[in-house]
Amino acid sequence: MTTPPSSPTPLHTDGSPIRIGALAPLARPGWVEAGRHLLAGLELAAREVNDAGGIGGRPLELLVRDTAADPERAEAAVDELAGLGVVALAGEYHSVVARAAAARADALALPYLCSSAVLDALTDKPTERVARICPAQSHSWRVYADFLLGAGHRRIAVATQPSVYWASGTRLLREYLVPHGGTVVELDAGELSPAAVCDQLVHDGATALLLLTGAPEPAVPVVKAVRGDQRLAEVLIGAPAGQPEFAEWAALLGGDGAAVPFLRYLPERLGPFGVRVETALRGHLGQEPSFVAFEGYDTITVLADVLRSHGTDRARVAEAWPSVDVEGTRGRIRFSRAPGVSVRQWAWPPVQVVDRDPADVGRFRVLHAG
Repeated sequence: MTTPPSSPTPLHTDGSPIRIGALAPLARPGWVEAGRHLLAGLELAAREVNDAGGIGGRPLELLVRDTAADPERAEAAVDELAGLGVVALAGEYHSVVARAAAARADALALPYLCSSAVLDALTDKPTERVARICPAQSHSWRVYADFLLGAGHRRIAVATQPSVYWASGTRLLREYLVPHGGTVVELDAGELSPAAVCDQLVHDGATALLLLTGAPEPAVPVVKAVRGDQRLAEVLIGAPAGQPEFAEWAALLGGDGAAVPFLRYLPERLGPFGVRVETALRGHLGQEPSFVAFEGYDTITVLADVLRSHGTDRARVAEAWPSVDVEGTRGRIRFSRAPGVSVRQWAWPPVQVVDRDPADVGRFRVLHAG
């Protein structure tokens, strides 16, 4: 932290827990594996804070609520958590759900540090109560568009579903690719069968198909269909939202799930702090931690630092975002006002375009960095 307030709200010294509300998708139709990794990061960081003596002698307590990718469920959880006296909210993976949570938290004057939801307009209007660890969609998806252009792809098809998030992604790709001679054709993954998607790709002459859909449905059947169609042997399949990051993708698709570039928010090499956390997360998860687990860990790291310096008053926690200066697992975390982004933003976490290696689907290859 830099320059803490001159008279921070004093911490209670009775040893009572400091409660933080944690939101994550832990049941279908939410992306359960992402939620599990997010929660692993949140819990590991909270446990380490408590092992080191807590915050002024008080332990952190995470009150976890499953959003199941449901905005209304998230809003109800925010109301409940606010009533239970949490000092702040943390977490959430799905952008549309995080947007609902952020709006409700802002209305209740409850600070919220969002871990993994990238939608630029996380709130309808700028607010000082919400901050974000992950990059904004406009930043990371521009990196992905640069990768496509560098790889020679100008005619892009997107298999998409109705959603504010997918619509935003399609718009961002079009805004960036069209001025560079690209085209973006939309295919409705809800209306078209996987076979029909293949026929449309042939008709349009697309050289890349981007999966702007949920996983495993309908993304996995589409991948299988395209991989099995000899007419599309040279077509790149991409997934900017990160579906191939998780083990479920490789388990369901095997070799068909390799060479599908996606966005990943990790540096080329982790520093000593990141390596230590990576090892601990691997032990906790029983598998390689995703970037989402690091986002969860960094979220609690920031909140713990804020609580130490500014106390547990909700208003003071929200006022602290501009003065955050914390070493995270993937770099130094500071929040600022990024153009077009409605919340306090870490600008920017590292961004990579990565795929699974066809020679070993358990290994990742870095294709591009931004």
